[in-house]
Amino acid sequence: MNPIRIAGYWKAAGWMLVLAIIALSLTPSPPHLNVEQGDKLGHLAAYGLVTLWFAQPYTALRQRIWLAAGMVALGIALEYAQRATGYRSFEVADMMADALGVAIGWLLAPPRLPNLLSWTKNHLSR
Repeated sequence: MNPIRIAGYWKAAGWMLVLAIIALSLTPSPPHLNVEQGDKLGHLAAYGLVTLWFAQPYTALRQRIWLAAGMVALGIALEYAQRATGYRSFEVADMMADALGVAIGWLLAPPRLPNLLSWTKNHLSR
């Protein structure tokens, strides 16, 4: 399989994750984790995963700064959108959980953890 195509599929999957965050943030009945502060853990995990996902193809510092800024901005914008729905609530704590997730995703990104996209390209290109 062509490595360029693999990278394109990777990015497309990442955008699907972003769309899932948007949909779950704006749905009237979001899923609930039956643990204390489960919604905050969901925010942390979702934003951390998407940041880590996009940090695989975007390895330059400038790209990662834009990635982190964009993800934090998404979290803030979605909180304001939730307030505008009338059926979801606005929470600064959710924004903080989003930003912490972004920071964790950044900290776990390559070179600290292996680059999964590079690994995938190497194994599927054989």
